[in-house]
Amino acid sequence: MLFLYHPSPVGELLLAGEGSSLSMIGFPAGKGRRDPHQDWTEDRSAFSAARRQLDEYFEGRLRQFDIPLAPRGTEFQLAVWEALTRIPFGQTIAYRDLAIRIGNPSAVRAVGAANGANPIPIVVPCHRVIGADGSLTGFGGGLDTKRWLLRHEGAVGHTERAEQGALPFAEGLQ
Repeated sequence: MLFLYHPSPVGELLLAGEGSSLSMIGFPAGKGRRDPHQDWTEDRSAFSAARRQLDEYFEGRLRQFDIPLAPRGTEFQLAVWEALTRIPFGQTIAYRDLAIRIGNPSAVRAVGAANGANPIPIVVPCHRVIGADGSLTGFGGGLDTKRWLLRHEGAVGHTERAEQGALPFAEGLQ
């Protein structure tokens, strides 16, 4: 596995994967913090497309990633992660709605667990999933990072107002 650290407004991100395919993004802090394994090889020239697109995303010039991904997970997790990639930039949905999108409306808790296990945050936008009441819920990079990402995408105004009780839940969703 190749890895490198990439600077971003939310801290240095650990990028890892095989060849040009990205398998993991780790945050510098929080439960999503990852460290390279001893048998991984640091390659500062790896993942050029991913690094370019992350920079463009953080600069506000990219709304949808188009890079090779190689996440590792169960069939159910892969289905959830694929559904995450279809949440448009700047929009949020509830876990319940994500469960409906994958055709399993009773699997809300399992969807939440799969969302939390997403190995490629930001690119696979798990930060766009919020609580049923519009509140921000757990995130591997911490709630401040989730709030930053949603604000960056223009979505946090809806969720912040919903957290304060000023917005009905449905208004915060598209």
